[in-house]
Formats: sequence, structure tokens, C-alpha cells
Amino acid sequence: MPEFLEKTFYNNTLYQWGVSLLIVLGFVIFAKIIFWIFKKIVRKATAKTQTKLDDLLIDMIEEPVVVFVVLMGLLLAFQQLVFPDWLDDWLTKAMHVAITVNFTWLVARTIDTIIKEYLAPMVAASDNQLDDQILPLARKGIRSIIWALGILLALNNAGYNVGALLAGLGIGGIALAMAAKDTVANMFGGLTIFVDKPFKIKDRIKIGGFDGIVEEIGIRSSRIRTLEGRLVTIPNHKFTDSFVENVSSEPNRKVSLNLGLTYDTPPEKMELAMKILNNIHANDPGLGDNIWLVFDSFGDFSLGINFVYYILPGQDKTEVMSRVHLNILKQFNEAGLEFAFPTQTIYTHKENTTNIN
Repeated sequence: MPEFLEKTFYNNTLYQWGVSLLIVLGFVIFAKIIFWIFKKIVRKATAKTQTKLDDLLIDMIEEPVVVFVVLMGLLLAFQQLVFPDWLDDWLTKAMHVAITVNFTWLVARTIDTIIKEYLAPMVAASDNQLDDQILPLARKGIRSIIWALGILLALNNAGYNVGALLAGLGIGGIALAMAAKDTVANMFGGLTIFVDKPFKIKDRIKIGGFDGIVEEIGIRSSRIRTLEGRLVTIPNHKFTDSFVENVSSEPNRKVSLNLGLTYDTPPEKMELAMKILNNIHANDPGLGDNIWLVFDSFGDFSLGINFVYYILPGQDKTEVMSRVHLNILKQFNEAGLEFAFPTQTIYTHKENTTNIN
């Protein structure tokens, strides 16, 4: 062996440094070969299969595998050298952390890609908009949990007291939970809406004195457009603490109408009025089959007809009511049926008096 290779630098000969360098270079070249194999051979083979899962897995594992090979080369190269105890211990721990982080990277990106490629299209195709908002949050949450577990495992492999660290985080977590309890309550409220589905987008609901159409269901809050046209934002925990009335879920919308005709209406005309109302009900596509129609009262100034009909679900209540009532007014006028209005007839009895002279 040449004499200059026996010279010592930082407790190692130049020969030892050279061997370590060659090991690192060799593993880097080997990693590049593996990367080329994945890119040129394995990917072409998986592209011929019908499933897309193998293509995704190959795409996810190729880079972590290459990094793992390089890390193994570094670990083997360090074993050829002599370091002080403190530096050797530090390098060993650093390598353990690097390998654990690399494995965590592989798991996190694989699960994230599966969610993105398979679960996200299913959620996008559903009619429910809440899951569209929950999925990004769940995706970030899963990724954060994986990385948190990976970091804790890496610190444990490095010799740190993870139990003491978790205890410290637990105390801080309690303080954070107390500060963010309203946010957590709202998130659980949003989860409750997602699971129980008491209402959905475009449903009309009543809650806390508000009556309106649901426009948005979020993680923290939901929004309804009131009948007056105002936008109201309601924290989601209110939906678990309050009674929610889903107006849109009722099978039919009941409308009760009291009609009064004048007292000079003959019986034949009253029968005609009942027939007209029956025909209007039968020919309107927005009305259900049920009907209540009765000549029910002799009022103070009118003959009363009670007409109860039901608007079908999905129909615009105001539009159907306007159409039905306009038809009643039009056909009653054409038939000469007069609506009564409050009147009072006063009969005066006049007595004849005779003057006697």
C-alpha cells in the first residue's frame, strides 16, 4: 500500500476515507440503476395492466427506495471509519432518524395518493357537499397523524424519552383544547350533520327563530338564506343543542282556504262552487290526491266553504298557491259567484200613528 494512503486524518487513514467514499459512490450509482429500472422496465410492465393501483404504488415507492439505498450506503461507509464516541453515537442516531423519516414519507405519500386517486373522485361524484369539505380536512389530518407517529418513532429510535415528551404535549394539549373547545364543538356538530343528515343543501329548515333555505354546510358553521333574503351563519354546535325542523321533509304542504259566498247564492250555485273547486284540484299537477271540501258554515254575512288541499313535495308553495287561488277567482267570477264581504242590513220598523183632535 502506498505510504501516503497510510496518513491519518481525523483518526482515519486516507485509505479508510477513500473506501468510505467509494462505498457511498457505489450505492449512489446502485440507487440510480434502481431508479432507471423502475422508470424504464417496471413502469412499462405495470402500464400494461388494467388496474391503476400498481402504477400508483410504483410511483410512490421508487423515490423512497432510492433514498433508502443511499442511506444504507452512508451507514456502511460510516462503519468503515473510526469516530469519537460522541460523534459515533450522534451519527448512529441520525441514521436511525433518517431511515424512520424515509419510511414515514413512503407511508404518508402512498396513503395520500390512494385517497386522492380513489376516494376523492367518489366524493366528488356524490350529491352531498359536506363530504367535499370534510375530505380535504380528513386528508390533512391523516397525513399529520402519520407524520406525528413517524417523528415520535424516530425520536424513540434516537434514544429520546418519548414518554416525557408526550406528557409535556399532553399538558399543552389540555390548555389548547380548553381554548379551542368551541371550535371542536363546531367540528363535532359538522360531523353530526354529515352522519345523521338531518338536512341537506337546498332544504328549508327552522332553527333558533330562523326560517330559511340551507345554502352551505361547512366544517365549523353552516349558512341559511332566510325567507327575507338575509344570509345567516349558524355555528354547527347549535344543530346538536337545538331542535331543527326540516320543513322540506314533510310529505305535503297543507293549505286551508275559507271561502265565503253571499247569502243570496242559491243552492244550485253553491253546488256549482263545490264542483269548480273539485275540478281545479283535479287538474292542477302541483296538488296531491287528498282534499277536504265542505259547505261548513252559515256565517254572520256569508255562506262558508272550507277548501283544504295539499301541495306536492318539491313544488314551489307560493307559485302553486297563486295559481290555484287565481283559478278560483277567475272561474267564480265567470260563473257569477259573488264573494261576500262584511255587510250589515238594518231593518227599521215604522209605526203608524193617528192624531185625535
